[in-house]
Amino acid sequence: MTARVGGFPSPAPRKAHEAAGAGHLFLREDYIRQAQQVLLSAWQELNACAEPVREAYGIGRAHQRVLHVVGSRPGLTVGALLQALGITKQSLGRVLDDLEARGLVVMARGRQDRRHKVLSLSPSGIEAEQALFDAQRERLVEAYRTAGAASVEGFRRVLGALLEPAAPTKGTDAGARPSPGRTTRG
Repeated sequence: MTARVGGFPSPAPRKAHEAAGAGHLFLREDYIRQAQQVLLSAWQELNACAEPVREAYGIGRAHQRVLHVVGSRPGLTVGALLQALGITKQSLGRVLDDLEARGLVVMARGRQDRRHKVLSLSPSGIEAEQALFDAQRERLVEAYRTAGAASVEGFRRVLGALLEPAAPTKGTDAGARPSPGRTTRG
């Protein structure tokens, strides 16, 4: 019987000379590819959990991301939100306009600098963000309980390391990493 991880068969063993990091099983290319696939599938599962809530509010995934970030950081400026999401100003503008029209996000002038637009969730926006969180929280709680505390801590450490800036590779500048959600052409 083939062992399974996250619904995927465990990678077939390789000879030590076949891949970099072969001395560390978790660094083998087939394991890294499997991890990538599991992360993508898990993200799809979390999105599927929230789909009925998004449909009820008539919003999409981009709207949900904005609600989450603004809900986590009330008083965030539009510029800081752009940076946090790593999307274009035009894309964010469409989503913000829609959320504002639906009465889920409130945009106000900054108190200290009137040029800044400061964002917060309206009471309806707080309700929508909480409903979206609740839908995903149940799935995460179930997964955390199944995995156990040590696995959850390891998972958090891996995700934290993914969020740290990558070390520069040969021929690149430190900090030349593209923003999430954007691609660069060169």
